[in-house]
Amino acid sequence: MAAVFEPVQLRTFLAVAQTLSFTQAAKRLDLRQSTVSQHVRRLEEAAGCRLFHRDTHGVDLTEDGEAMLGFARTILAANERAAGFFTGTRLRGRLRFGVSEDFVLTRLPEILAAFRHEHPEVDLELTVELSGILHRMLDAGQLDLCLAKRPGPGGPGQLVFQDTLVWIGSERLRLDPHRPVPLIAFPPPGITRARALEVLERHGRAWRVACTSASLSGLVAAARAGLGVMAHAQSLVPAGLVRLPPRTAGLPELGGVDFVLLHGRAPRSDHPRTTAQEAAAALSQALLAAGDTLHRPLP
Repeated sequence: MAAVFEPVQLRTFLAVAQTLSFTQAAKRLDLRQSTVSQHVRRLEEAAGCRLFHRDTHGVDLTEDGEAMLGFARTILAANERAAGFFTGTRLRGRLRFGVSEDFVLTRLPEILAAFRHEHPEVDLELTVELSGILHRMLDAGQLDLCLAKRPGPGGPGQLVFQDTLVWIGSERLRLDPHRPVPLIAFPPPGITRARALEVLERHGRAWRVACTSASLSGLVAAARAGLGVMAHAQSLVPAGLVRLPPRTAGLPELGGVDFVLLHGRAPRSDHPRTTAQEAAAALSQALLAAGDTLHRPLP
């Protein structure tokens, strides 16, 4: 008998695969952790193989789990298309979407292109900004949805993936431990900048700003030229730059960072969802489904 893969189990699988945590997947899906484990177990039974390696150190995908990622996204996308066709619902209207500069050099354009293909009547209005500014715009009602870093763990937002902030720079860069750290950073209110300065000051490490730019491309150009170091998400390191050893020239560890989806103001319970909120929900699902591709290196 052919295997049947249930959409609810596939969504749970994707959440675990992207967060590499049953606990975080449960929070994202608003489910009990036992329910998440049950969904994964039933999906593994249907597939006839293990999809995750689980031990005391964490969770990781098996080779079969990596294969299931592509199938899960394809099945869920087809399910959404079929549901839209037979219910006669077509998304339309304006969707104001904000995205952090961190994703400029990732596969995000591919995800947005697929969304535009699936929902051609949605006018997607894209804003690329610093995470801190996106939070302000969302609070001011200027965005319907944003994908950004959050200032600290446990804050608002639906977790897309967790990462570690690391120091990166040119492979040829050599730092003098007796001189201030030459820092390449976004301007305020950049969340990564604030973390870098706070950590350096807490460890008594002197610093100076070698380059400031609101554009990730500008920062990357400065780093490639060897002007200094920058704090950046470990899985999003741009081509031409490398992670510097954790204690190089007295550079302290920076800690973790969460990338989350945040929605604009919800309507009152007695008001139906607006077209923008329906479009935001659809794009949110597309981003969550493809979240693992966001932090994979471009070819």
